[in-house]
Amino acid sequence: MAIVREFIKKELDRSNAHSEVEATVSFVEADGEKFVQIDTYGSKNRAIPGKVSQSLRLSKSAYEQLKKLAEQHF
Repeated sequence: MAIVREFIKKELDRSNAHSEVEATVSFVEADGEKFVQIDTYGSKNRAIPGKVSQSLRLSKSAYEQLKKLAEQHF
């Protein structure tokens, strides 16, 4: 699992198509700090369907930064 405290905006040279997967969001507290946790699950044809593929925990500052960047984008 990764804890993200800051985002660095990066422009992609090209955008490849990605497959769609399921994702969940959880609101957790660890060591007195609150996080937004996003878990993604692999494609349905994985060896172990339903297993968490990737997890990100966003600190409050990372969440606020991502929200601001997303609002500028959309």
